[in-house]
Amino acid sequence: MSDTGYSVLISVYRGTDPVYLEKSLESIFSQTVPSDDIVVVTDGPVSEEVEKVLSGYENSINLVRLTENRGLGDALNEGLKHCRYELVARMDDDDISLPDRMEKQLQAFEKDPALDLLSGTVEEFRSEPGDVQGARRLPSEHEEILAFSKKRNPFNHPAIMMRKSSVLEAGGYNGEYPLFEDYSLWIRMLMRGSIGRNLPDTLVYMRVDDNTYLRRGGFSYAGDMLRFHRMLRRKKWTTMGDYMTGALPHALVCILPNALRKKIYKKLH
Repeated sequence: MSDTGYSVLISVYRGTDPVYLEKSLESIFSQTVPSDDIVVVTDGPVSEEVEKVLSGYENSINLVRLTENRGLGDALNEGLKHCRYELVARMDDDDISLPDRMEKQLQAFEKDPALDLLSGTVEEFRSEPGDVQGARRLPSEHEEILAFSKKRNPFNHPAIMMRKSSVLEAGGYNGEYPLFEDYSLWIRMLMRGSIGRNLPDTLVYMRVDDNTYLRRGGFSYAGDMLRFHRMLRRKKWTTMGDYMTGALPHALVCILPNALRKKIYKKLH
């Protein structure tokens, strides 16, 4: 493998759990190919406990502070400005990357210099990574990803490694569609000709609880999702058929009771 470096981009906020954050950071520092550029953005004030965790890594991370909470998209855009390398790996503040995650992704980028976006399988867990609740596996090859993107998010954001220059050329994260900032970015990149792939390997363990399924539903979430998909139609990325067979059924699932929606998501995963 070449000596190409990479950055890691993490955002923390007032709701960040300090115990989960420490485990997340440890998974980054335990990579078989470590990074020397770990950028952590505080999206507004954070708790004393989180500050204590961050202070323990003050010599190992590049801490970027926002004075007020601006939302994930803005926080990541600010963090990108501070990432030194062309390849940037995203990491959520409560997830756990497998030790060889970055090594596998760097190998894929080295093998295909045209690659702009690369994620992989994410396994959901509750208390410990072995307690698997489901897995989100996505199409592997670019043409499959293009087709999949017309109905569902084609990349797992918690496991993404992306080419910084291509992200910035597409305009970065866009806060116009809350909770769909990443999906919006991928579509804009794909529309510009960016190349994406997904590894079949599990790269990240993603922590879930009942609130996870609450965030994936409700009338507000369904409305935002339909508004996002109407934008895709206006841009002629999707057709009415895609909207009827993708967005509308998903919206119906979103407004179901949480317990039923949880069962459906677990079945799909």
